[in-house]
Amino acid sequence: MPEEKREIKPVEESIGRITELAKKAPELIGVPTGVEGLDELFFVVEYVRNKPKKKPLGGIPLRSVINITGVADTGKTLMAEQFAVKQADLGYPVIFVSVESPGPFVASSLKYRAKAMGVDEKSVDEHVVIVDAASHSILREDVPTLLATIAHAIKKYKTKSVVIDSVTGLYEAREMLARSVVRSIFNFLKKWYQTGILISQKRSGHEELSAEAAGGYAVAHIVDGTIVVSKELITSQRAANLYKRQIGDIVRLFRIDGCRLCGHDTKVRFLEITEEGLVKIGPPISEAQ
Repeated sequence: MPEEKREIKPVEESIGRITELAKKAPELIGVPTGVEGLDELFFVVEYVRNKPKKKPLGGIPLRSVINITGVADTGKTLMAEQFAVKQADLGYPVIFVSVESPGPFVASSLKYRAKAMGVDEKSVDEHVVIVDAASHSILREDVPTLLATIAHAIKKYKTKSVVIDSVTGLYEAREMLARSVVRSIFNFLKKWYQTGILISQKRSGHEELSAEAAGGYAVAHIVDGTIVVSKELITSQRAANLYKRQIGDIVRLFRIDGCRLCGHDTKVRFLEITEEGLVKIGPPISEAQ
């Protein structure tokens, strides 16, 4: 018996004129990150008397989804926590999805970060909502359940931003699913009008300043922008001369790999983790030469 042919219909709601779609786009304004030296690296270009002029955005673009990727001990989680604390200090509720560390430890770390940043702990208590995926395996292993839980928190607390640390933990040992997992999260954050920070862990074999992470290029190709951080142990005189450091020192580096929503600095810069446990973005390495 012949198989019945499926009727193929166009998806009419996917079609729209630029004028119609542009009205739905958010205003291009900056969302402060709480990371010293970072916010001014994003900019827009305005034309004054037909001449282009850069104007600092003052943060990452509103409702963008930014991926921060790197190997261990490069400041990724610190940057995520500083972002959450900064949003809380501004009075904006933020969700922190903890995939790696149990909720109580994240709460303690956020309080410590607030103290280092000079932010009142009450702001963190009132405006940071933790989703503890580290202690609840169903949230790590079933993305629909995780997204339903985040949606519940967004509605309940009226949040503006979502941090996920780390997105790699949602598909570890299942890297073939990386693209679908990241795409689901990206579309979800867009649907709920959230500014997103995704942390992804890189394989130690890919320590250089590339965007490749544990999911291959799945994350970088989907998100709005990627920040890459790395560290290097100086073992040669050539490296010591390049970075103006001593042999045996560790140097951490930072680069904005891309951002499709606005202009951005493209230089490789020094990254510092202070004694207080805060990340600061420093000058370009070219200035050390």
